[in-house]
Amino acid sequence: MAKTKVVQNARRQDPTALGRNFKRRLRAGEVLLGGSVSEYLRPSLAKIYAQAGYDFVYVDKEHMFFDGSEMTDFILTARDNRLPVVSKIGELNRSETARLLEAGAVGIQLPRSESRAQLEELISYMKFPPHGTRAGAPCYGNVDYAWPADDRGWLRRADESTAVVVHIETALGYENAEEIVTTPYVDMVYVGPYDFSIAMGEPGNYDHPQVRKPMLEILKLCKQHGVAFGTSASSPQRGLEWIAKGCQFFEMATEQGLIIDGAAALVRAYGGGK
Repeated sequence: MAKTKVVQNARRQDPTALGRNFKRRLRAGEVLLGGSVSEYLRPSLAKIYAQAGYDFVYVDKEHMFFDGSEMTDFILTARDNRLPVVSKIGELNRSETARLLEAGAVGIQLPRSESRAQLEELISYMKFPPHGTRAGAPCYGNVDYAWPADDRGWLRRADESTAVVVHIETALGYENAEEIVTTPYVDMVYVGPYDFSIAMGEPGNYDHPQVRKPMLEILKLCKQHGVAFGTSASSPQRGLEWIAKGCQFFEMATEQGLIIDGAAALVRAYGGGK
């Protein structure tokens, strides 16, 4: 695309720092908590999540409909509040992946991750040459709307800032877990416990041994290969147990769930409700 240089303030923060710091924290062994968004994709929610102390935001674009403008506005607000955004995509798609990265998302999460070949295709979309085939577009939210002064350095740092997030939720994903976890450039492995519990024959029972045992096997693989493991716990207590075993990140309750729980608790406090 045509290159129009924008004069930059020398003190302007490196726009890749948000993603690189997010990945640095994972490599350092920190536990990161992500607030989930499933329907109300408003800039105010990004600010509320930042004020609450979340470490990142997870946006579900597989099951919900978000248009370009609301997604862009949300990501920009999150970035301005130093809150990295990880977005799940519906399926392997170059243009959707590019739009999310150009908007300023830090991580792309692939549902139904079941093979190394799938992940290599996703990685190709996410990394610039020579590591991938991502097209250069340094003029949007990914650079805070100021063209980098050092193109070569920006390409390198931008590659370092993008997080490749595996999403294992099927029996085939579990069967191929080792080839998935050991795929070069994979940063995070999320096991989606609801669909995974269905695949393991215990729908909705996150803590059943037939569900928990294979999840622990995937966690062990992640620890062996230096890849961050994450899930969604059935309760805070179970979450603490996962942390004790080495879990490093959680995609937590959606804004819908928080509203429902908070509203119901307030009604009960006044003696109402059923």
